[in-house]
Amino acid sequence: MHNPIKITSTPSLPPKPIRILQNLPFSPQGAEVILGEILEPEKLAIPLAPSAITMFGPRGACLVSETGPLWVSDTGHHRLLGWRKLPTKDSQSADWVIGQPDFYHEGQNAKGTPGRATLSVPTGICACGEGLAVADAWNHRILIWKNLPEDSNVPADLVLGQANFTDNEPNRGSQIPAANTMHWPYGVFYHQGRLFVADTGNRRVLIWQQLPTENGQTADLVLGQPNMISRNENGGGSPTAASMRWCHDITFWGDNLVVSDAGNNRVMIWQGMLTENNAPCAVVLGQKNFDSVEMNQGVYFPSAGSLSMPYGVDVAGDWLVVADTANSRLLGWKKPELILSLQGVEADAVTGQTNFKNKGENRDFGLPTRDSLNWCYGIKICGKTAVIADSGNNRILLWQFNYGD
Repeated sequence: MHNPIKITSTPSLPPKPIRILQNLPFSPQGAEVILGEILEPEKLAIPLAPSAITMFGPRGACLVSETGPLWVSDTGHHRLLGWRKLPTKDSQSADWVIGQPDFYHEGQNAKGTPGRATLSVPTGICACGEGLAVADAWNHRILIWKNLPEDSNVPADLVLGQANFTDNEPNRGSQIPAANTMHWPYGVFYHQGRLFVADTGNRRVLIWQQLPTENGQTADLVLGQPNMISRNENGGGSPTAASMRWCHDITFWGDNLVVSDAGNNRVMIWQGMLTENNAPCAVVLGQKNFDSVEMNQGVYFPSAGSLSMPYGVDVAGDWLVVADTANSRLLGWKKPELILSLQGVEADAVTGQTNFKNKGENRDFGLPTRDSLNWCYGIKICGKTAVIADSGNNRILLWQFNYGD
């Protein structure tokens, strides 16, 4: 798996109009707020030491309500950063940290052993009932807080994927997965009382029909594998409408389940709520059919219908927005009346590139601006605020998304 965390010397970032014609309905001035350190252009690129401001390759974020709080997975620093209210200025300091003793330390599991408030490569994060859920990927577990944390290092209440808070072996030390184990879970999503986990290293999505109440509770359903004890890429065969290679993020588009299958360079969409294991999806985006999986459909430059390692997905109004990560862009599809008409269809709009055919980081491999992207891993939209984990630029963008206009 490509893990492009980069350090870039960054100039000051004045508002700059988007140069795209077929653009998503983002504010044309670019992000209203940029979280993360903005380096002066004369400074040398240096490792981003942890602080209440800096981030290192953040891969996920969750704006709980339109006014906050905001929680960010600061992946490279192995911690969560929390803001009590929606930040209103660039480089605003976080109010809370979970996973490290303070804002100035880093290291997997705080350079110690796993616990209720430690993390190792946190990625996906979502509101979960009255609380919060985090995909603690390299501890091979999901941490759940029953109530939203409102302080630093609040201990989690529940763990999935492990029997307890101190174990952290993939699949609990077995070569064979089970309904209660995980291997690199990168995504987590809560919807209408159900919990969904992208159990990425096991090439599957696990579903709990009700929010779990016990540590290590077994999942009820699995997608991507024929059963709970299989973990081969694409189910051990050729790609199909049911198989996965590197599932990463999850959302719902109306009643339709959406999963980003980054390893197969596609987004999978199911119709309606699922009741059976290994159910095939109805349509894919990014590929022309179910058995094609090449990056950008086998050519170097992207198009309006191709994807390259799409990691993030979310929905705002009728829009499905996909973080097309390796193409450093966001693509958007407007929901049709018949979801089946989406099979292999081209995107309606793009942001982060000047057109559908470009793929350069920060457009032309330049310095970051308020409306450029560099290996964007995450996209989550709350109200009209899009929260973009712009991982390659070591920052979070808070950018108005006018989907109702």
